[in-house]
Amino acid sequence: MLNKIKIIAAAIVALLVLIIVLQNTESVDTKLLFVTMTMPRAALLFGTLTIGFVLGVLCCSWLTRYRSKIDK
Repeated sequence: MLNKIKIIAAAIVALLVLIIVLQNTESVDTKLLFVTMTMPRAALLFGTLTIGFVLGVLCCSWLTRYRSKIDK
């Protein structure tokens, strides 16, 4: 039962992210260190979402490994 709830929650979050990204299509100037890029806001949102997700997964796996070493 809990797995079904997690799948439904993930699907709802993914749908909301898709709606938010697709509604923001106007171009924006983004400065990153010494480079200025013009890109659609949707690409910027999706990029930051992806980077945040990857960092979250990496931190979670690191903490899991760290805790398992402490427990041994």
